[in-house]
Amino acid sequence: MSTATAVRWREPSILPGFGLALGITLTALSLIVLIPLAALFAKAAGAGPADIWAVATSPRTLAALRLSFLGALFAALVNAVFGLILAWVLVRYTFPGKRLIDAAVDLPFALPTAVAGIALAAIYAPNGWVGAQLAKLAFSVTIPVLDLTIGFDGKVAYTPLGVMVALIFVGLPFVVRTIQPVLEELPADIEEAAALLGASRRRTIFAVLLPPVVPALLTGFVLAFARAVGEYGSVIFIAGNVPMVSEIAPLLIVMRLEQYDYAGAAVVGTIMLLLSFALILLVNLIQARARRRFGDV
Repeated sequence: MSTATAVRWREPSILPGFGLALGITLTALSLIVLIPLAALFAKAAGAGPADIWAVATSPRTLAALRLSFLGALFAALVNAVFGLILAWVLVRYTFPGKRLIDAAVDLPFALPTAVAGIALAAIYAPNGWVGAQLAKLAFSVTIPVLDLTIGFDGKVAYTPLGVMVALIFVGLPFVVRTIQPVLEELPADIEEAAALLGASRRRTIFAVLLPPVVPALLTGFVLAFARAVGEYGSVIFIAGNVPMVSEIAPLLIVMRLEQYDYAGAAVVGTIMLLLSFALILLVNLIQARARRRFGDV
């Protein structure tokens, strides 16, 4: 071994050593994440196969899970679109009130979820500022060929639509703050170069600007989705909590706990955990593929 190599191996490190650092990391991960999750699985397994199947397949549980996951997916998709637009405006444009809007993006982080839910319910209630105006937009369209009626009754609060509004509110900052640093590091020169080479504005957006942002956009989507799935405080005040209609899975878990049905609550929580893990794993695989294709930003 050469002298340079020996000196390099003896260079001091920020961490006291890989073995010790790995041990501390695994211990903290076990205490904070793995052991509580293992306890959840153990509590759910204690209910027995028959009770687990009965709780998992009950219409009320399926309806609550459907609303929680589909609502979180819809909210994350909406946030991905409008969060990208908002981040682009904050990075590329200068206008009066920009700092105020930039600070307002972080409001869902600092605002207690219960306060957010009360505020949203007051605004979107039938007699609220926005709800009263939406009530005037009620419409109904019937398609005789398909025997299908599509309409909007003008109600947002105390409906599944109100749940989605609350989930969009709490998830938007995750997308904006994930994309914003990437856009700030993206030089404006590439737009000028694309224009000089004859690329149209649409081609510049989809072929030059969007690809480097895709990994960050997927990360923001995952964060917004994960937050929305488990959201409770801001939803219960605007949802109406009608079983089979606007009842979310976290509320169903709380209700089972209040009834001292700990095993049933653990079963619902385990189902949410498994479904969330599967969906997040799928999105992470898509994100990894996007990073390999477009490069790590």
